Amino acid sequence: MDLTGNWVSVIDEDWHVRMITPLKGDYIEVPLNAAAREVAGEFNPALYGGAGYQWSAIIDCRAYGAAALMHMPTRLQISWASPDVLEIQSDWGEQTRLLHFVPGEPYGDVQQAAARGPAAGATDAPASLQGFSVAVWQQPYRDNAPAYQREGGPGRGVPGPTMVAQPGGALVVVTSHLAPGWLRRNGVPYSARTRLTEYYHAFPDPGGTDWFDVTTEVVDPEYLTRPFFTSSDFERESDGSKWAPHPCKQVAAE
Repeated sequence: MDLTGNWVSVIDEDWHVRMITPLKGDYIEVPLNAAAREVAGEFNPALYGGAGYQWSAIIDCRAYGAAALMHMPTRLQISWASPDVLEIQSDWGEQTRLLHFVPGEPYGDVQQAAARGPAAGATDAPASLQGFSVAVWQQPYRDNAPAYQREGGPGRGVPGPTMVAQPGGALVVVTSHLAPGWLRRNGVPYSARTRLTEYYHAFPDPGGTDWFDVTTEVVDPEYLTRPFFTSSDFERESDGSKWAPHPCKQVAAE
């Protein structure tokens, strides 16, 4: 799939927690434990617009960490920073993500690729809002061999399947080395122990417009009682004429 170009998020679900800041204490659907609820309770609306904080454009940078960035309303510009690094930039929050492919091995199993992440430079990577991301292309295959070959066994013909790549597939990304951030802009936390897995799928709509969606799994043994899933949809734009950078607010983490 070709993800390069200009994209805009289409908010077709979870509108009240994405387009505006949820009310303090609104943690609906997020499997927080007691420690996380205590941290989220420290959110101070006065720092983000006071009485009008729900509609304010003042948003903490922690809400744009990798675990939440793709679920925020934003535009993206995606390009290749190098043959092995896919770069994703957001206008709102002004964040940059770098997805690292293992040199010479762009296809394969993401967990194996993530295990080799240190060889790709993760060992010395400092914790940050966007962390260190390892990516692979996963492509479906079909066994083209006749049935008698696939079944195997004595007298069944040539042993071993004949695997043929099929159209479609996914970009899979695993992110670690994350600094603490927010799952939502009202202070719902995730910790530095978080591990993020994302699945990107691209497709055209009936009118020929390109889309991609990303399903995100957040695993945080410090603040979540189980994995937290979100899905986000992006529509391709013809150019960057609507690109509108808007900085986030740098507030010191407690």
